[in-house]
Amino acid sequence: MARILVVDDDQFMRGSLTDVLEGAGHEVVPCDGAEVALKSLAGDAFDVAITDLKMPKVSGLEFLQRAVEIDGSLPVIVITAHGTVETAVQAMKQGAFDYILKPFGEEEVTLLVEKALAHRRMASENEVFRRESRERRNERPLLGGTDAIVEVRDRIASIADTDTTVLIRGETGTGKELVAREIHFTSPRADRPFVTVNCAALSAGLLESELFGHEKGAFTGADRRRAGRFELAEGGTLLLDEVSEIEPNLQAKLLRVLQEREFERVGSEKTIRCDVRVLATTNRDLSTEVREGRFREDLFFRLNIVPIEIPPLRERKDDIPLLADEFQARIERKTGRPHRRLMEATVRTLLAYHWPGNVRELENLIERAVLLSPGDELIIEGLADSGAPRHVRESDVEAFAGLSLEDVERLHIEETYRRHDGHQRRTAESLGIGVRTLRDKIKKWGLTVERGEKVTS
Repeated sequence: MARILVVDDDQFMRGSLTDVLEGAGHEVVPCDGAEVALKSLAGDAFDVAITDLKMPKVSGLEFLQRAVEIDGSLPVIVITAHGTVETAVQAMKQGAFDYILKPFGEEEVTLLVEKALAHRRMASENEVFRRESRERRNERPLLGGTDAIVEVRDRIASIADTDTTVLIRGETGTGKELVAREIHFTSPRADRPFVTVNCAALSAGLLESELFGHEKGAFTGADRRRAGRFELAEGGTLLLDEVSEIEPNLQAKLLRVLQEREFERVGSEKTIRCDVRVLATTNRDLSTEVREGRFREDLFFRLNIVPIEIPPLRERKDDIPLLADEFQARIERKTGRPHRRLMEATVRTLLAYHWPGNVRELENLIERAVLLSPGDELIIEGLADSGAPRHVRESDVEAFAGLSLEDVERLHIEETYRRHDGHQRRTAESLGIGVRTLRDKIKKWGLTVERGEKVTS
Protein backbone atom coordinates (compact mmCIF):
# COMPACT_ATOMS: atom_id res chain seq x y z
CA MET A 1 0.00 0.00 0.00
CA ALA A 2 1.22 3.49 -0.87
CA ARG A 3 0.22 7.02 0.18
CA ILE A 4 -0.84 9.00 -2.87
CA LEU A 5 -1.54 12.72 -3.11
CA VAL A 6 -4.24 13.58 -5.67
CA VAL A 7 -4.50 17.24 -6.72
CA ASP A 8 -7.37 18.35 -8.97
CA ASP A 9 -9.89 21.19 -8.72
CA ASP A 10 -12.46 19.10 -10.62
CA GLN A 11 -14.52 17.30 -7.98
CA PHE A 12 -15.60 14.49 -10.32
CA MET A 13 -12.04 13.75 -11.52
CA ARG A 14 -10.67 13.99 -7.99
CA GLY A 15 -13.31 11.59 -6.68
CA SER A 16 -12.84 9.13 -9.56
CA LEU A 17 -9.08 8.96 -9.04
CA THR A 18 -9.56 8.50 -5.31
CA ASP A 19 -12.00 5.62 -5.85
CA VAL A 20 -9.74 3.88 -8.38
CA LEU A 21 -6.60 4.15 -6.26
CA GLU A 22 -8.30 3.19 -3.01
CA GLY A 23 -9.78 0.22 -4.86
CA ALA A 24 -6.23 -0.79 -5.74
CA GLY A 25 -5.37 -0.80 -2.03
CA HIS A 26 -3.68 2.59 -1.68
CA GLU A 27 -4.23 5.37 0.84
CA VAL A 28 -5.30 8.54 -0.98
CA VAL A 29 -5.25 12.15 0.20
CA PRO A 30 -7.40 14.22 -2.22
CA CYS A 31 -6.86 17.99 -2.49
CA ASP A 32 -8.96 20.50 -4.45
CA GLY A 33 -6.03 22.75 -5.22
CA ALA A 34 -2.25 23.04 -5.27
CA GLU A 35 -2.04 25.31 -2.24
CA VAL A 36 -3.74 22.76 0.02
CA ALA A 37 -1.66 19.96 -1.52
CA LEU A 38 1.62 21.75 -0.87
CA LYS A 39 0.71 22.17 2.80
CA SER A 40 -0.02 18.43 3.00
CA LEU A 41 3.25 17.62 1.25
CA ALA A 42 5.25 19.87 3.58
CA GLY A 43 3.79 18.23 6.67
CA ASP A 44 3.59 14.59 5.64
CA ALA A 45 5.27 11.96 3.46
CA PHE A 46 3.83 10.61 0.22
CA ASP A 47 4.96 7.96 -2.24
CA VAL A 48 3.40 9.42 -5.41
CA ALA A 49 1.62 12.64 -6.37
CA ILE A 50 -0.90 13.02 -9.22
CA THR A 51 -1.79 16.53 -10.32
CA ASP A 52 -3.87 18.19 -12.99
CA LEU A 53 -2.02 20.81 -15.04
CA LYS A 54 -4.80 23.35 -15.47
CA MET A 55 -5.87 24.66 -12.07
CA PRO A 56 -6.75 28.16 -10.81
CA LYS A 57 -4.41 30.19 -8.58
CA VAL A 58 -1.51 27.71 -8.54
CA SER A 59 -1.05 25.67 -11.73
CA GLY A 60 0.10 22.08 -11.98
CA LEU A 61 3.50 23.23 -13.24
CA GLU A 62 3.97 25.49 -10.23
CA PHE A 63 2.90 22.66 -7.93
CA LEU A 64 5.46 20.37 -9.62
CA GLN A 65 8.29 22.85 -9.14
CA ARG A 66 7.53 23.39 -5.47
CA ALA A 67 6.86 19.69 -4.82
CA VAL A 68 10.28 18.78 -6.22
CA GLU A 69 11.84 21.36 -3.90
CA ILE A 70 10.11 19.74 -0.92
CA ASP A 71 10.83 16.11 -1.91
CA GLY A 72 13.19 15.66 -4.83
CA SER A 73 12.56 11.90 -5.01
CA LEU A 74 8.74 12.16 -5.18
CA PRO A 75 7.39 10.82 -8.50
CA VAL A 76 4.83 13.33 -9.83
CA ILE A 77 2.36 12.25 -12.51
CA VAL A 78 0.64 15.08 -14.40
CA ILE A 79 -2.83 14.89 -15.97
CA THR A 80 -3.35 16.68 -19.24
CA ALA A 81 -5.77 16.95 -22.17
CA HIS A 82 -4.83 16.36 -25.82
CA GLY A 83 -4.54 20.09 -26.44
CA THR A 84 -1.89 20.59 -23.76
CA VAL A 85 0.50 17.71 -24.41
CA GLU A 86 3.34 20.19 -25.01
CA THR A 87 2.82 21.51 -21.48
CA ALA A 88 2.99 17.95 -20.16
CA VAL A 89 6.28 17.40 -21.99
CA GLN A 90 7.55 20.63 -20.45
CA ALA A 91 6.52 19.28 -17.03
CA MET A 92 8.58 16.12 -17.60
CA LYS A 93 11.59 18.25 -18.46
CA GLN A 94 11.09 19.99 -15.13
CA GLY A 95 11.05 16.72 -13.18
CA ALA A 96 7.64 15.07 -13.63
CA PHE A 97 7.77 11.27 -13.65
CA ASP A 98 5.23 10.88 -16.49
CA TYR A 99 1.96 12.24 -17.81
CA ILE A 100 -1.43 10.73 -18.61
CA LEU A 101 -3.95 11.94 -21.18
CA LYS A 102 -7.64 12.54 -20.52
CA PRO A 103 -9.77 10.50 -20.84
CA PHE A 104 -8.00 7.50 -19.30
CA GLY A 105 -9.02 4.11 -17.94
CA GLU A 106 -8.64 2.65 -14.48
CA GLU A 107 -5.97 0.16 -15.52
CA GLU A 108 -3.94 2.89 -17.21
CA VAL A 109 -3.84 4.89 -13.98
CA THR A 110 -3.03 1.95 -11.72
CA LEU A 111 -0.27 0.74 -14.06
CA LEU A 112 1.35 4.17 -14.16
CA VAL A 113 1.20 4.45 -10.38
CA GLU A 114 2.76 0.98 -10.10
CA LYS A 115 5.62 2.08 -12.35
CA ALA A 116 6.11 5.25 -10.30
CA LEU A 117 6.24 3.29 -7.05
CA ALA A 118 8.73 0.81 -8.51
CA HIS A 119 10.84 3.72 -9.72
CA ARG A 120 10.86 5.27 -6.23
CA ARG A 121 11.85 1.96 -4.59
CA MET A 122 14.65 1.40 -7.06
CA ALA A 123 15.87 4.97 -6.70
CA SER A 124 16.09 4.44 -2.94
CA GLU A 125 17.97 1.14 -3.36
CA ASN A 126 20.29 2.71 -5.91
CA GLU A 127 21.09 5.60 -3.57
CA VAL A 128 22.05 3.12 -0.85
CA PHE A 129 24.36 1.36 -3.29
CA ARG A 130 25.89 4.66 -4.42
CA ARG A 131 26.56 5.60 -0.80
CA GLU A 132 28.17 2.23 -0.13
CA SER A 133 30.23 2.56 -3.31
CA ARG A 134 31.61 5.90 -2.16
CA GLU A 135 32.69 4.28 1.08
CA ARG A 136 34.69 1.60 -0.71
CA ARG A 137 38.39 2.11 -0.96
CA ASN A 138 39.15 4.29 -3.99
CA GLU A 139 35.52 3.76 -5.04
CA ARG A 140 36.59 0.64 -6.94
CA PRO A 141 34.04 -2.00 -7.94
CA LEU A 142 36.67 -4.72 -7.48
CA LEU A 143 39.50 -4.37 -4.99
CA GLY A 144 42.87 -5.80 -5.87
CA GLY A 145 46.07 -5.17 -7.77
CA THR A 146 46.41 -8.27 -9.94
CA ASP A 147 46.62 -7.69 -13.69
CA ALA A 148 43.24 -9.34 -14.32
CA ILE A 149 41.43 -7.07 -11.86
CA VAL A 150 43.15 -3.95 -13.18
CA GLU A 151 42.01 -4.96 -16.66
CA VAL A 152 38.41 -5.33 -15.45
CA ARG A 153 38.48 -1.87 -13.86
CA ASP A 154 39.97 -0.35 -17.00
CA ARG A 155 37.30 -1.95 -19.18
CA ILE A 156 34.51 -0.67 -16.92
CA ALA A 157 35.90 2.84 -17.22
CA SER A 158 36.19 2.61 -20.99
CA ILE A 159 32.58 1.56 -21.67
CA ALA A 160 30.61 3.08 -18.77
CA ASP A 161 29.61 6.20 -20.72
CA THR A 162 28.23 4.22 -23.68
CA ASP A 163 25.01 2.28 -24.27
CA THR A 164 26.89 -0.83 -25.39
CA THR A 165 25.59 -4.22 -24.31
CA VAL A 166 28.04 -5.95 -21.96
CA LEU A 167 28.38 -9.65 -21.13
CA ILE A 168 29.96 -10.21 -17.70
CA ARG A 169 31.24 -13.73 -17.16
CA GLY A 170 32.61 -15.33 -14.02
CA GLU A 171 32.05 -18.09 -11.51
CA THR A 172 29.44 -17.77 -8.80
CA GLY A 173 30.54 -15.30 -6.14
CA THR A 174 33.13 -13.42 -8.19
CA GLY A 175 31.20 -10.12 -8.19
CA LYS A 176 29.39 -10.04 -11.54
CA GLU A 177 26.44 -7.97 -10.29
CA LEU A 178 28.84 -5.58 -8.54
CA VAL A 179 30.55 -4.91 -11.87
CA ALA A 180 27.18 -4.39 -13.56
CA ARG A 181 26.13 -1.87 -10.92
CA GLU A 182 29.41 0.00 -11.26
CA ILE A 183 28.90 0.26 -15.03
CA HIS A 184 25.43 1.72 -14.46
CA PHE A 185 26.36 4.15 -11.69
CA THR A 186 29.31 5.59 -13.63
CA SER A 187 27.19 6.02 -16.77
CA PRO A 188 24.94 8.88 -17.94
CA ARG A 189 22.01 6.67 -16.89
CA ALA A 190 23.03 6.69 -13.22
CA ASP A 191 20.00 8.72 -12.14
CA ARG A 192 17.58 6.36 -13.86
CA PRO A 193 16.55 2.88 -12.60
CA PHE A 194 18.91 -0.06 -12.30
CA VAL A 195 16.69 -3.13 -12.57
CA THR A 196 17.74 -6.77 -12.20
CA VAL A 197 15.99 -10.01 -13.10
CA ASN A 198 17.27 -13.45 -12.09
CA CYS A 199 16.76 -15.51 -15.24
CA ALA A 200 17.53 -18.78 -13.42
CA ALA A 201 14.86 -18.35 -10.75
CA LEU A 202 11.78 -18.36 -12.99
CA SER A 203 10.16 -20.71 -15.47
CA ALA A 204 9.98 -19.61 -19.11
CA GLY A 205 6.36 -18.43 -18.80
CA LEU A 206 6.93 -16.45 -15.64
CA LEU A 207 10.17 -14.98 -16.95
CA GLU A 208 8.47 -13.70 -20.11
CA SER A 209 5.87 -11.91 -17.99
CA GLU A 210 8.59 -10.60 -15.65
CA LEU A 211 10.56 -9.14 -18.56
CA PHE A 212 7.78 -7.79 -20.76
CA GLY A 213 4.78 -7.48 -18.46
CA HIS A 214 1.29 -8.80 -19.16
CA GLU A 215 -2.29 -7.72 -19.74
CA LYS A 216 -5.17 -8.57 -17.47
CA GLY A 217 -6.45 -12.05 -18.33
CA ALA A 218 -3.35 -12.98 -20.36
CA PHE A 219 -3.04 -16.20 -18.35
CA THR A 220 -4.45 -17.84 -15.24
CA GLY A 221 -3.81 -15.59 -12.27
CA ALA A 222 -3.24 -12.43 -14.33
CA ASP A 223 -5.90 -10.42 -12.50
CA ARG A 224 -4.53 -7.04 -13.59
CA ARG A 225 -2.19 -5.43 -16.07
CA ARG A 226 1.44 -5.51 -14.93
CA ALA A 227 4.49 -3.62 -16.14
CA GLY A 228 7.56 -5.70 -16.97
CA ARG A 229 11.18 -5.08 -16.10
CA PHE A 230 11.91 -3.46 -19.46
CA GLU A 231 9.24 -0.85 -18.76
CA LEU A 232 10.41 -0.31 -15.20
CA ALA A 233 13.99 0.18 -16.41
CA GLU A 234 13.02 2.84 -18.98
CA GLY A 235 15.90 5.27 -19.43
CA GLY A 236 18.13 3.16 -17.18
CA THR A 237 19.81 -0.24 -17.15
CA LEU A 238 18.43 -3.79 -17.08
CA LEU A 239 20.66 -6.58 -15.76
CA LEU A 240 19.86 -10.08 -17.01
CA ASP A 241 21.43 -12.17 -14.26
CA GLU A 242 22.45 -15.68 -15.43
CA VAL A 243 21.20 -15.05 -18.96
CA SER A 244 22.30 -18.55 -20.02
CA GLU A 245 19.27 -19.99 -18.20
CA ILE A 246 16.73 -18.38 -20.56
CA GLU A 247 14.77 -20.95 -22.58
CA PRO A 248 15.35 -20.96 -26.40
CA ASN A 249 11.88 -19.66 -27.32
CA LEU A 250 12.27 -16.67 -25.04
CA GLN A 251 15.79 -16.06 -26.33
CA ALA A 252 14.27 -15.14 -29.71
CA LYS A 253 11.99 -12.53 -28.12
CA LEU A 254 14.87 -11.08 -26.13
CA LEU A 255 16.95 -10.80 -29.32
CA ARG A 256 14.20 -8.77 -30.94
CA VAL A 257 14.12 -6.32 -28.02
CA LEU A 258 17.88 -5.86 -28.21
CA GLN A 259 17.78 -5.26 -31.96
CA GLU A 260 14.54 -3.33 -32.43
CA ARG A 261 14.14 -1.75 -28.96
CA GLU A 262 10.49 -2.74 -28.84
CA PHE A 263 8.28 -5.49 -27.40
CA GLU A 264 4.70 -6.43 -26.54
CA ARG A 265 3.30 -7.35 -23.16
CA VAL A 266 2.07 -10.93 -22.83
CA GLY A 267 -1.52 -10.97 -24.11
CA SER A 268 -1.22 -7.66 -25.97
CA GLU A 269 -0.65 -6.65 -29.59
CA LYS A 270 0.39 -3.10 -28.69
CA THR A 271 4.08 -2.48 -29.39
CA ILE A 272 6.02 -0.62 -26.69
CA ARG A 273 9.24 1.21 -27.48
CA CYS A 274 11.97 1.16 -24.85
CA ASP A 275 15.21 2.96 -24.10
CA VAL A 276 17.11 0.55 -21.88
CA ARG A 277 20.76 -0.46 -21.69
CA VAL A 278 21.12 -4.21 -21.24
CA LEU A 279 23.87 -5.91 -19.25
CA ALA A 280 24.04 -9.68 -18.81
CA THR A 281 25.90 -12.07 -16.53
CA THR A 282 26.63 -15.77 -16.77
CA ASN A 283 28.73 -18.37 -14.99
CA ARG A 284 28.91 -20.47 -18.15
CA ASP A 285 30.92 -20.44 -21.36
CA LEU A 286 28.21 -19.25 -23.76
CA SER A 287 30.27 -20.19 -26.83
CA THR A 288 30.05 -23.81 -25.61
CA GLU A 289 26.32 -23.39 -25.00
CA VAL A 290 25.98 -22.18 -28.60
CA ARG A 291 27.92 -25.14 -30.01
CA GLU A 292 25.76 -27.56 -28.06
CA GLY A 293 22.54 -25.92 -29.25
CA ARG A 294 21.34 -24.52 -25.92
CA PHE A 295 21.88 -20.85 -26.69
CA ARG A 296 21.17 -18.85 -29.84
CA GLU A 297 24.29 -17.81 -31.69
CA ASP A 298 22.80 -14.49 -32.84
CA LEU A 299 21.77 -13.62 -29.27
CA PHE A 300 25.24 -14.52 -28.03
CA PHE A 301 26.84 -12.17 -30.57
CA ARG A 302 24.39 -9.41 -29.62
CA LEU A 303 25.14 -9.75 -25.90
CA ASN A 304 28.88 -10.26 -26.27
CA ILE A 305 29.66 -6.91 -27.89
CA VAL A 306 31.90 -6.06 -24.93
CA PRO A 307 32.88 -9.06 -22.78
CA ILE A 308 34.21 -8.70 -19.24
CA GLU A 309 35.81 -11.76 -17.63
CA ILE A 310 36.09 -11.77 -13.83
CA PRO A 311 38.78 -14.15 -12.56
CA PRO A 312 38.03 -16.58 -9.73
CA LEU A 313 39.59 -15.82 -6.37
CA ARG A 314 41.95 -18.81 -6.59
CA GLU A 315 43.61 -17.10 -9.59
CA ARG A 316 44.13 -13.81 -7.73
CA LYS A 317 45.22 -14.98 -4.28
CA ASP A 318 47.58 -12.02 -3.86
CA ASP A 319 44.42 -9.94 -3.37
CA ILE A 320 43.11 -12.03 -0.46
CA PRO A 321 44.80 -10.06 2.36
CA LEU A 322 43.53 -6.77 0.92
CA LEU A 323 40.00 -8.15 0.50
CA ALA A 324 39.99 -9.65 4.00
CA ASP A 325 41.07 -6.32 5.53
CA GLU A 326 38.42 -4.41 3.58
CA PHE A 327 35.61 -6.83 4.47
CA GLN A 328 36.66 -6.84 8.14
CA ALA A 329 36.70 -3.02 8.33
CA ARG A 330 33.35 -2.72 6.55
CA ILE A 331 31.61 -5.31 8.73
CA GLU A 332 33.07 -3.83 11.92
CA ARG A 333 31.70 -0.41 10.94
CA LYS A 334 28.32 -1.88 10.13
CA THR A 335 27.97 -4.01 13.27
CA GLY A 336 29.91 -1.89 15.77
CA ARG A 337 32.11 -4.86 16.69
CA PRO A 338 35.61 -4.12 18.04
CA HIS A 339 38.61 -4.52 15.77
CA ARG A 340 40.47 -7.83 16.03
CA ARG A 341 43.89 -8.72 14.69
CA LEU A 342 44.14 -10.84 11.56
CA MET A 343 47.14 -13.03 12.35
CA GLU A 344 49.73 -14.04 9.74
CA ALA A 345 48.99 -17.71 10.35
CA THR A 346 45.32 -17.05 9.57
CA VAL A 347 46.27 -15.23 6.36
CA ARG A 348 48.37 -18.24 5.32
CA THR A 349 45.34 -20.45 5.88
CA LEU A 350 43.24 -18.17 3.67
CA LEU A 351 45.92 -18.24 0.96
CA ALA A 352 46.08 -22.04 1.02
CA TYR A 353 42.33 -22.46 0.50
CA HIS A 354 40.91 -22.95 -3.02
CA TRP A 355 37.76 -20.76 -2.59
CA PRO A 356 34.99 -22.51 -4.55
CA GLY A 357 32.62 -19.73 -3.47
CA ASN A 358 35.07 -17.01 -4.50
CA VAL A 359 34.93 -13.47 -3.05
CA ARG A 360 31.43 -13.95 -1.68
CA GLU A 361 32.60 -16.94 0.36
CA LEU A 362 35.54 -14.93 1.73
CA GLU A 363 33.25 -12.07 2.74
CA ASN A 364 30.82 -14.46 4.45
CA LEU A 365 33.63 -16.12 6.41
CA ILE A 366 35.06 -12.76 7.51
CA GLU A 367 31.61 -11.62 8.64
CA ARG A 368 31.19 -14.80 10.68
CA ALA A 369 34.62 -14.28 12.22
CA VAL A 370 33.89 -10.64 13.12
CA LEU A 371 30.64 -11.63 14.81
CA LEU A 372 31.82 -14.76 16.62
CA SER A 373 35.54 -14.39 17.44
CA PRO A 374 35.79 -14.33 21.27
CA GLY A 375 39.18 -12.69 21.88
CA ASP A 376 41.50 -10.14 20.35
CA GLU A 377 42.25 -12.25 17.26
CA LEU A 378 40.06 -12.83 14.22
CA ILE A 379 39.32 -16.55 14.19
CA ILE A 380 38.42 -17.99 10.77
CA GLU A 381 36.32 -21.14 11.02
CA GLY A 382 34.43 -23.26 8.55
CA LEU A 383 36.89 -23.59 5.67
CA ALA A 384 36.79 -27.36 5.78
CA ASP A 385 32.99 -27.27 5.94
CA SER A 386 32.85 -24.98 2.91
CA GLY A 387 34.35 -27.44 0.48
CA ALA A 388 38.08 -27.39 1.15
CA PRO A 389 39.91 -29.97 -0.94
CA ARG A 390 40.44 -33.20 0.91
CA HIS A 391 43.24 -35.71 0.48
CA VAL A 392 42.28 -38.22 -2.19
CA ARG A 393 43.29 -41.74 -1.23
CA GLU A 394 44.68 -44.15 -3.81
CA SER A 395 41.74 -46.46 -3.13
CA ASP A 396 39.34 -43.63 -4.05
CA VAL A 397 41.07 -43.16 -7.39
CA GLU A 398 41.02 -46.89 -8.07
CA ALA A 399 37.27 -46.91 -7.41
CA PHE A 400 36.76 -44.73 -10.48
CA ALA A 401 38.92 -46.86 -12.73
CA GLY A 402 36.89 -48.42 -15.53
CA LEU A 403 33.95 -45.99 -15.13
CA SER A 404 32.88 -43.74 -17.99
CA LEU A 405 33.19 -39.96 -17.59
CA GLU A 406 29.39 -39.76 -17.52
CA ASP A 407 29.25 -42.22 -14.61
CA VAL A 408 31.89 -40.25 -12.71
CA GLU A 409 29.95 -37.04 -13.37
CA ARG A 410 26.71 -38.64 -12.18
CA LEU A 411 28.31 -39.88 -8.95
CA HIS A 412 29.85 -36.46 -8.29
CA ILE A 413 26.60 -34.59 -8.87
CA GLU A 414 24.61 -37.08 -6.81
CA GLU A 415 26.99 -36.80 -3.85
CA THR A 416 27.06 -32.99 -4.04
CA TYR A 417 23.28 -32.89 -4.25
CA ARG A 418 23.01 -35.11 -1.17
CA ARG A 419 25.43 -32.91 0.79
CA HIS A 420 23.24 -29.89 0.07
CA ASP A 421 20.13 -31.71 1.33
CA GLY A 422 18.35 -31.60 -2.00
CA HIS A 423 18.73 -27.83 -2.49
CA GLN A 424 19.13 -27.38 -6.23
CA ARG A 425 20.46 -23.83 -6.31
CA ARG A 426 23.17 -24.47 -3.69
CA THR A 427 24.12 -27.68 -5.49
CA ALA A 428 24.40 -25.90 -8.85
CA GLU A 429 26.52 -23.11 -7.34
CA SER A 430 28.83 -25.63 -5.68
CA LEU A 431 29.24 -27.51 -8.97
CA GLY A 432 29.72 -24.32 -10.97
CA ILE A 433 26.85 -25.10 -13.36
CA GLY A 434 23.47 -23.52 -14.04
CA VAL A 435 20.29 -24.60 -12.28
CA ARG A 436 18.69 -25.56 -15.59
CA THR A 437 21.64 -27.83 -16.42
CA LEU A 438 21.40 -29.46 -12.98
CA ARG A 439 17.67 -30.04 -13.38
CA ASP A 440 18.22 -31.64 -16.78
CA LYS A 441 20.77 -34.05 -15.31
CA ILE A 442 18.55 -34.84 -12.29
CA LYS A 443 15.73 -35.71 -14.65
CA LYS A 444 17.98 -37.68 -16.99
CA TRP A 445 19.46 -39.85 -14.23
CA GLY A 446 16.42 -39.97 -11.97
CA LEU A 447 18.41 -38.77 -8.96
CA THR A 448 16.72 -38.81 -5.55
CA VAL A 449 17.24 -36.86 -2.39
CA GLU A 450 18.60 -38.59 0.71
CA ARG A 451 15.18 -39.26 2.16
CA GLY A 452 14.31 -41.22 -0.96
CA GLU A 453 11.88 -38.83 -2.58
CA LYS A 454 11.98 -38.35 -6.35
CA VAL A 455 13.65 -35.12 -7.43
CA THR A 456 11.32 -32.87 -9.40
CA SER A 457 12.62 -30.92 -12.37
